[in-house]
This record gives sequence, structure tokens and C-alpha cells, in this order.
Amino acid sequence: MQESKQQHFYNIGVSYKKADAAIRGKFSLSKENQIALLKLANQRGFEGIFVLSTCNRTEITGFAERPCQLIELLCEFTEGSIQEFAKFSNVYKNQEAINQLFRIGTGLESQILGDYEIVGQLRQAFKLAKKMKTTNAYVERLMNSVLQASKKVKNETMLSSGTTSVSYAAVKYITKNLPDYNSKNILVFGLGKMGKHTCKNLTEYTDINDVCLINRTEEKATEFVKDFSSIRTATIENLSLEIEKADVLIVSTGAEKPTITKNHISPNKKLLILDLSMPENVALDVQDYSDVQLVNVDELSKITDETLAIRQQEIPLAEAIIETHTKEFTDWQNHRRLAPTITALKNSLESIKNDEINFQKKKLPNFDENQAEILTSRIIQKITTQFVKHLKEDDISVAQSIQLINKVFQS
Repeated sequence: MQESKQQHFYNIGVSYKKADAAIRGKFSLSKENQIALLKLANQRGFEGIFVLSTCNRTEITGFAERPCQLIELLCEFTEGSIQEFAKFSNVYKNQEAINQLFRIGTGLESQILGDYEIVGQLRQAFKLAKKMKTTNAYVERLMNSVLQASKKVKNETMLSSGTTSVSYAAVKYITKNLPDYNSKNILVFGLGKMGKHTCKNLTEYTDINDVCLINRTEEKATEFVKDFSSIRTATIENLSLEIEKADVLIVSTGAEKPTITKNHISPNKKLLILDLSMPENVALDVQDYSDVQLVNVDELSKITDETLAIRQQEIPLAEAIIETHTKEFTDWQNHRRLAPTITALKNSLESIKNDEINFQKKKLPNFDENQAEILTSRIIQKITTQFVKHLKEDDISVAQSIQLINKVFQS
């Protein structure tokens, strides 16, 4: 990438707004692929790059000459094509990209409004990018501003009030759709963040006494259930056996390919499967069995209650907080962008001042150099202040003004 070409700040990706779970699954990035993508971004000279991949969205944020460069980067490490991306994508540039990050970080863009899990996911995404040395001062400052806004929205509004998340929605689905749900046998497969939240929500919001947890790493499952008397563990080898016993199977594994297939289920088995994974980890053909019902994250996210009604009312408050933090970031951005030009302006005026004082010293016998120094320095300060004020306030003429200053004083 040539440095001479103009760079723009982009946020590109797919989200639940245009892409269903199947399409999002195609563009989903595993941790390994996120690392590989960032490594390649570094090699290609991209700056300020970080990657966010959750069940609701996969996005690349950073600087590029054109958005297609970031789109190609994403498609290299996912199963999605450029054609599919064009059909289901969002591409935000410069200020729009900044606004998008603020909305994501405060929960306004979450599939379930106000879902606060995104903040931790954003932090992790940026932490990984920093470790891979793909961040820069610009995105670091921006991320700090987003996290500050997020904290304020969390503390000063009710946008994240109540309990509403995909893992909570899964439990809500069970309680709404299964008669005598407290007597049902539940099997949770996978102990990622979503699996942990699901187990906690099952114990908190139901009286179900038979919850079985299976995780590939058995030690993690054993350690986790120590705090829950109603949850037992089983080994991965007994997965099919436990599915046979279960009324409900909740899948929260983080694999690239399905971890549950028709081979795990008896043809006449009556089973409700809730797939919380992204990409989807339950093979779609399990629905060939007439007694199997499969529900994915998009279906679960449609579950609403009075909590969401309260959250809707909080949107204007959250947006006002975002506006304040966006302005602060924009002011910093303008100052950073204008600083070299203002310095050049000051230096040019100082040079003119010094030349004129030296000229007047030789010409006038009683010339008061100290008074002239004080007077001209004040004039320079006033001129500089006016330029700064003009450049900050008049967005339309910022580029032209800088160009004019440079032209006048570099000629």
C-alpha cells in the first residue's frame, strides 16, 4: 500500500440486520482466522485494524484506501464470497464508521437492544489487535471514547436494564413453549461464555433439577458445576446417550462445522434443539426427523418482553451521551489533524516578525524591540486563534483552508 494515497477510516461487515444466521455463519471468523487475518493486514501495510466476530456480526474496522481492500481481506479468511458480501453488507466510511462503533459499543446495534455482552467482545477484539500490533493511536483513542460512552450509558440510563440476552432468551423460550418445563431434562453442550450464561440462567429462572453439561474439556465442566447443585456433568463420549435422555438440547459450542448431526439423534426422538452457536453448530438436516424442532439465534432474538419496552424509551438518552463523546473525539481528531498546519503557520508568522523587527532595528535609531516583540507576539496569537476557530467550526472549508495556508506560507 502506497503511503502517498489517501487513507479513509472504514467499518465493513455483515450483521443480523441484513444477513440471516446462515450467511453470518459464512462470514464468521474463528480466533485462529482472526489472528491470521490481522497478521496479513500487517504484512499488507494496513493501519488501525481490528476484527469483531460475534453471533450477530462480523466486522473489520480500520484504515484503507478503498473498502474493497478490507472486504477482500475478510473473504480470504471466511467462506463468504465478495458477491454475497455485496448483497448483505454494511460499509461505513469516516464519520459514519465512528458513529457505528459508538452505537455498537453502547448496545444500540445489538440484536437484542441493550445487550451489554458486546462491550466485552469489543474489548477482546481490540486487545487481540493490539497484541498483533495492528492498532494505532487513532483507533486506541476512539476505542477509549467508545468504552467511556458505553460505561456512561450503562450507569446513567436503563438501556441495559433487566435481563435480556440470547442465553436468557433461550431459557425464556423453554419456559414459554414447554408445558411442565420444570420437569424436563436439559442438556447443555459447550461451556463457552454463552454456555455458562445459559447454565446460570437455567438455575436462576427455573426450578429444573436435571441439567446435564457436556464440554470437550471435561475439567472445565467439572470445575464450573461445583457452584451449581442442580447441574451434573457427562463426558463427550456419552453425548449421544445424554441426547437420548434429554428433552431439550442447548448447543453453545464454538466450532467451524456442526458438532451435532443426525448421527447423534435417534429417528423417533422428540427433541427441542436451541442452537446458540455462530456459525450454526447443528446440522440443518436434523429437521428431517419430524419430532426434532431446531431454533437458532435469530429466532431466539425475537423474544421480547416488558424489559425491551423500557429499553426503547432510553434510546434518546443513550444517543445524547454518544453525541457528547463523539464531539470530544472529533475535537481531538481535528486538533491532531490541524496541529502540524497551525505549527507551520506560527513558524511562518514568527519568521516574518523576526525579519521585520530586525529591519526596523536597523532603520529606526530609537526602536523599542521589547515593545515590538510583545505587540507582534500578541498579534500572532490572535491570528492563530482565529485560524484554529475557523478550521474547527467550518467543516466545509477545513481542507481548503489548510491548502490555502500551506500555499501562502510555503510559496
